[in-house]
Amino acid sequence: MPFPENTPPPPSEPDFAGFPTGHGPADVAAPPADGRPLTRTRWARHLFRRFERPAPSAPRTAALHIGLFLLTLITTTLAGIELTQAQEEPLNWLPWRVFLLRGPALWAELQRGLWFAVPFLGVLTVHEFGHYFTARYNRVRTSLPYYIPFPMGLGTFGAIIRIRERIFSRREFFDIGLAGPLAGFVVAVGVLIYGFTHLPPLDYLFAVHPDYAQYGADYARHVYPAGSSGGYTLARPLLYRWLETALADPARLPHVNELLHYPVLLAGALSLFFTALNLLPLGQLDGGHILYGLLGPGRFNRLVLVLFVGFIFYAGLGLFSVRDDWQSWAYAAPVYAGYLALIFWRVLPRPRQGLLLAAGIWGAQVACTAVWPAAVGNPGWLLFGLLLGRLTGIYHPPAPDERPLSRGRKLLGWVMVAIFVVCFTPSPIK
Repeated sequence: MPFPENTPPPPSEPDFAGFPTGHGPADVAAPPADGRPLTRTRWARHLFRRFERPAPSAPRTAALHIGLFLLTLITTTLAGIELTQAQEEPLNWLPWRVFLLRGPALWAELQRGLWFAVPFLGVLTVHEFGHYFTARYNRVRTSLPYYIPFPMGLGTFGAIIRIRERIFSRREFFDIGLAGPLAGFVVAVGVLIYGFTHLPPLDYLFAVHPDYAQYGADYARHVYPAGSSGGYTLARPLLYRWLETALADPARLPHVNELLHYPVLLAGALSLFFTALNLLPLGQLDGGHILYGLLGPGRFNRLVLVLFVGFIFYAGLGLFSVRDDWQSWAYAAPVYAGYLALIFWRVLPRPRQGLLLAAGIWGAQVACTAVWPAAVGNPGWLLFGLLLGRLTGIYHPPAPDERPLSRGRKLLGWVMVAIFVVCFTPSPIK
């Protein structure tokens, strides 16, 4: 995330004739009318008081953070209820009708949802407080986490903290960026270990899908025959597969298409995905801070362009092919061309260079699908690419203190790169 400049006003200076006096286009506010000489310092302080918003009170701030957390706890609990039901579409609106129930029926539903909400929000909370406490340790002012509720799907878009002042050293960027995903990763692994060692018997799944009971433990062969792709599949990264093989009882292990109905495993798998998402080595994501700390601004900003081009190339691969009919090209091609132009417009020093790069990526995608028709990317990443390309930016700002990291930090940084590899999946949902 971008960090604001917090340079204090200079010490007292003599009068300066070229300063605005309320009669020119540069003036944005009337000067103080107390008869004293107008200096640069007094003018800066006047503008500061004129335009800075007053800080909210401590009770109001606490109410905002606690309120967002409680609302997100409610939405993720409802998401857990919805996901553990027998359904074909997992991205439904949250089942607010649950609150019409009373007594034991209501508590039974809420308890089922909390088995997803508590571990999932627990990982997100530990992640954000990893950033928070590391920032405070380095005397960098930061906010408490802002939780983001959402009325469908998983019930949340995660949580964020706000860095309230500039970070001055590469080491601080590295430490603050690394602390969150490392702390969240440790808790996510713990969640998965618990989930794999406490799998319920198959009767639990048969209560969700009563029609599976007639097949017994061999239900997957009948419900999902070879070559069938029925239902949604949550991709399992390498680390998930290793823990599954090492810890899970094969007789109780659910078919991959039924993972959505196992809230603890679902929370652990999603936590690995969000850890990997934050560790993408792009822009000012946590992974960008880490790789910037390892490589420095020059090498990082040269490498990140290559990574971003590869990211967008994969995301849009297979959207257009020479085998498509003319209607697909006529209606969809202008939209995609505008998208590529939008995100690459400012990536290179000159807009024309960015447009040529966008055209080259599109041409390479079409050529690749012409040679390998089965090559398909994941269009879901295009939205994320838009956020990176237009909002946060793909490059990393330099720090005033660019001293290299210590050997121990460099080792830990490359460990985080390895964690990204074992947690990341290019297509998280199929």
